[in-house]
Amino acid sequence: MALTVYREKDLNLQAFVNTRVAVIGYGNQGKAHALNLRDSGAKTIVGQRPGASFDNAKVDGFDPLPVGEAAGAADVVIIALPDEAAPAVFEREIAPALNPGVAVGFLHGFNIRYGFIKPPDEIDVVLVAPKGPGTLLRSSFVEGKGIPALFAIHRDATGYAKRIALAWCVGIGSARAGVIETTFEDETETDLFGEQTVLCGGVVSLMKAAFETLVDAGYEPELAYLECVHELKQVADLVYEHGLAGMRQRISNTAEYGGLTRGPKLVGESGRSAMKQILEDVRDGTFAKEWMGGGEAAKMPEDETDSEFERAGRHVRALMP
Repeated sequence: MALTVYREKDLNLQAFVNTRVAVIGYGNQGKAHALNLRDSGAKTIVGQRPGASFDNAKVDGFDPLPVGEAAGAADVVIIALPDEAAPAVFEREIAPALNPGVAVGFLHGFNIRYGFIKPPDEIDVVLVAPKGPGTLLRSSFVEGKGIPALFAIHRDATGYAKRIALAWCVGIGSARAGVIETTFEDETETDLFGEQTVLCGGVVSLMKAAFETLVDAGYEPELAYLECVHELKQVADLVYEHGLAGMRQRISNTAEYGGLTRGPKLVGESGRSAMKQILEDVRDGTFAKEWMGGGEAAKMPEDETDSEFERAGRHVRALMP
């Protein structure tokens, strides 16, 4: 589909004014969505079971309700639960409480894309996925700014699904920066692929491998950490602000030459082949089945928090102003 970008000045929508919005889950993203929507004029309800997140919602001025009760009292139900927890909660507590004609919103297309959640036919199903953590979504909103977001429509049962999704984008502040229309499928597949190959997989593995190579060669761990981890943010910020060409204009000639001539050796045909397989696993559902079938076994080992890599990082961070 053609890329379409919407901005607040193009929409002229009051964000959920007089609309009852239930945010189910008060974690990192749920908290930001609930606070931003409330500040934008929406009648915001929080659905949250007792615990730390329940207490946080109370501190922030909400009166959290049981999940089913919150869902049943809303016109728009936003599911801000972890992917792996959402299906059971939806089937057990949310679906039985939904009123005909309501809209159900997701922050990530995962459970719709792979069929772990199947909403009733008579409700709208929409997606709004901010491109950043909840803390940044909230701080940007408070500063009068916003972070970009993707939105998508899976089902338009009422004829108002797109209007609801765009109003949601306005309400959380993302329309200030720009929102892009996509599909549940494309959002899910590109998001998972990016996490695994670059953001949380490839870059992390590259940093650790480079750190270990220097340490194994006899260099001090703190020096290895400074060169292979600490400075990454500076380069990433340059790319974020100026693109690849702009970044290369702002680094030394030596760094530019070294990167252009040595970088491709790290991601050769074997690396590209691995990326294609990772993408195929995302697209055909292999990764989703693996994760939902017990992938929690792949979480970070407990002893990694006290690895040489982490100890060097703590020491380096303590030296920073």
